[in-house]
Amino acid sequence: MPRLIGAVQTVTSATQSQVITTFNSSGTLTTGAHTVELEYLVVAGGGGSASDAGGGGGAGGYRTAGSFPVDASTGYPITVGGGGAAGGNGSDGANSVFSSITSTGGGGGTGFTGAAGRDGGSGGGVGGRTSEANGAGHGNGNTPPVSPSQGNDGGNRGGGGANGLCGGGGGGGAGAVGGNSRDAGGGNFRSGGNGGAGTASSISGSSVTRAGGGGGGMDGGGDGGAAGAGGGGRGTGPSALRTAGTANTGGGGGGGGNPAPDGSGGAGGSGIVITKELAIDFTDASSVWDIRTVFRQIVADEWV
Repeated sequence: MPRLIGAVQTVTSATQSQVITTFNSSGTLTTGAHTVELEYLVVAGGGGSASDAGGGGGAGGYRTAGSFPVDASTGYPITVGGGGAAGGNGSDGANSVFSSITSTGGGGGTGFTGAAGRDGGSGGGVGGRTSEANGAGHGNGNTPPVSPSQGNDGGNRGGGGANGLCGGGGGGGAGAVGGNSRDAGGGNFRSGGNGGAGTASSISGSSVTRAGGGGGGMDGGGDGGAAGAGGGGRGTGPSALRTAGTANTGGGGGGGGNPAPDGSGGAGGSGIVITKELAIDFTDASSVWDIRTVFRQIVADEWV
């Protein structure tokens, strides 16, 4: 019977704690020595909103997944997108990037002299008093398209007809479309649409909602649209000015109102990137001897 050398088996052990890394600004992720996959959340900057009955800014694109393959002990550049600037006809948020994953900045909400809301991760709301017809004018979300979707459309003109007085549509959120401008009574749609809701994630250890759309601003009365849950800003109403999207949520900015002490729109909130490397604890042997074979070798004094 051949001699079997038990001691030559190679046993490999590895232990690595769970690591959650949050990027509120751009930087570099260096993966652990044993990390070969991870979970990620990538949220882009929210869109900024226009002045004077501005549509709400769309939320930054929202992408998340688990079991994403990476190389161990490797540096990955991280880009965290800034929020879009306020005023004018709104501006788009900037993209956030991790590895091959790009979340697109939220579309800006337009104003009096704009046309349709701007496309983006989530679309911006239509501005009030534009030439857009009833039920039209939103910015498209999930642009460019990815699967699963990174966002939703902004809100449309709710009524009043092209060029008529009308509040801005709400910006789209990661979890819901932006609301259309609302009837303020008597068939006039001077109230801004509500921002679309964001989406919750527990990647950081507790549930946090991000990427809410901005509310649209009022036009000639009515009220401002509500902020989308997840960092969106509210639109200007008669008693409250618009607010900006919350930093590091990708929330869209709230629309400026008309008339108002300050008719300017709100800026979009900056994005965020979070990664989670799972805990590792394993032991691996190069081979396993059959127990009967081991017994026979020991009896025969052939086990070393």
